[in-house]
Amino acid sequence: MKVVKFGGSSLASGESVSNAINILTSEKERQVMVVSAPGKRFSKDIKVTDLLIQYAEDFLHQNPTNDIVSKIFNRYQEIGNYFGIESAQLEIIHDILLNLPKQNYPNNDYLLAAFKAHGERLNARLIALILNHMGIKSRYLDPIEAGLIVTGEPNDALVNPESYINLDHLKIFDDEKIVFPGFFGITPSGHIATFSRGGSDITGAILARGMHCDLYENFTDVSGIFSVNPAIIPSPKSIKKMTYREMRELSYAGFSVFHDEALIPAIQGDIPINVKNTNAPADPGTMILPNRNFSADRIITGVASQKNFSALYLHKYLLNKEAGFTLKILQILDKYHVPYEHMPSGIDDITIIFNRKFLTDQLIDLICNEIQALINPDQLEWIDDYAIIMVVGEGMKKHSGISATILSALQAQNITPQMINQGASQISIMIGTKNEEVKLAVKTIYQEFF
Repeated sequence: MKVVKFGGSSLASGESVSNAINILTSEKERQVMVVSAPGKRFSKDIKVTDLLIQYAEDFLHQNPTNDIVSKIFNRYQEIGNYFGIESAQLEIIHDILLNLPKQNYPNNDYLLAAFKAHGERLNARLIALILNHMGIKSRYLDPIEAGLIVTGEPNDALVNPESYINLDHLKIFDDEKIVFPGFFGITPSGHIATFSRGGSDITGAILARGMHCDLYENFTDVSGIFSVNPAIIPSPKSIKKMTYREMRELSYAGFSVFHDEALIPAIQGDIPINVKNTNAPADPGTMILPNRNFSADRIITGVASQKNFSALYLHKYLLNKEAGFTLKILQILDKYHVPYEHMPSGIDDITIIFNRKFLTDQLIDLICNEIQALINPDQLEWIDDYAIIMVVGEGMKKHSGISATILSALQAQNITPQMINQGASQISIMIGTKNEEVKLAVKTIYQEFF
């Protein structure tokens, strides 16, 4: 059995839904369809999820909501009409939208999560209706019924291990298709909580593991995963196969085709993932595979970069002989609930790299002030101009001198990395550069190896 997930761009219109249904029904093994909310139909269009967020905000601010409800419903009605679904059958979608503000929510975060989740929830209901209208035996399966239990934050949920037990007990008949909404689960108290944005990938991986599937197919709008961002290198090479950990490393630094958190259930269940193109389903796409018995085709699999980082540089003589220095820093970060990404160090200095999304200017000042007062470094410098490049490849383990090759190529372009660090797994090299140098650095590395 296969789980097949379709992204929002693959379900944005009646025509695209028809294409997705053709893919679903082209193989008997494709029994479980995980759906996203309808995405953009054209470049200036608005995703249904964003319309639902606006709906929630309008309600919370006591603004009129009739217009936004009509906009959201029209998106589903347009898709239903494409397949000849009668208006009376679509009224349930309109009723559910109207009733969203009337439900009881523990707080506004739960309200926002519930509103957002209905992009997927209503689309799954609609597509199950369409399939049955077409004579394809189908069943809408809600996360409540399936027992997909989540914990954590209302808008950044984590799957509960109990979910896998519940999914294992589900009965799926050989002659039916299951349509399942992505992006959300149900808390132990019965409220909706969503995964992080793009979390339908996570739902698909959870189902693939819980249902012991042979393959998880993730359909999107590109033919697999490219070895570098096409915005930096036009027509880059596509990746035919890669390992889970290669994908994790590259996702961390900006590969956005597949949600990096979705890899965890697949890894735990040892489920291969195939990222494919909805508009070219015959293309092989990219296979994401377990690490064992993996044979790399190239030294480098991919190069990724991300600009949203900052760094705190500290210098203090005899730092290596001062016990508890790092602990004091970590306690300050813990006090303000700020995670750090990396902490490369030398004999007398240390650099702490942060993801900027966890910081505000006020937090930066508070952290720097406390570190200065408690540790009294000889030099303290905050660096906002920081980018991270990840060079990743299972083939790196069998080849020496990769770091030297990269540094030599960068030097030829007058780029001096602010930091370089090779992971213990020997499949990745992290490079810190200035923001204005990152695009040229990525081009240089790509051209050196590809």
